[in-house]
Amino acid sequence: MNVAIPHSLGREEARRRLRENSHRMADGFPGGMAEVTTRWPSEDRMDMAIAAMGHSLTGHIDVGDSQVVLSVDLPPALGFLRPIVEGAVRQQGQKLLAPPSGD
Repeated sequence: MNVAIPHSLGREEARRRLRENSHRMADGFPGGMAEVTTRWPSEDRMDMAIAAMGHSLTGHIDVGDSQVVLSVDLPPALGFLRPIVEGAVRQQGQKLLAPPSGD
């Protein structure tokens, strides 16, 4: 599943905000039901490991000049959740690209 989130920040600023806000990624899951681990294998890619509701998912975010693209390997058993997950990703993605608290 790929979800593109447009932005007008430019690549460098989008990357900076994702780095500063990545600790908030699990906030998109209700009741603290998820644990998200991130790492940056390259300048414009953030890898993610997500543990939620008894499932382990992997994915990444590619940072571009005018959009970030989140790709998650959604298992077939969870395919029915795709529209819900896409909506949550879009909403949470906008929060991650927002200025950090206090800016």
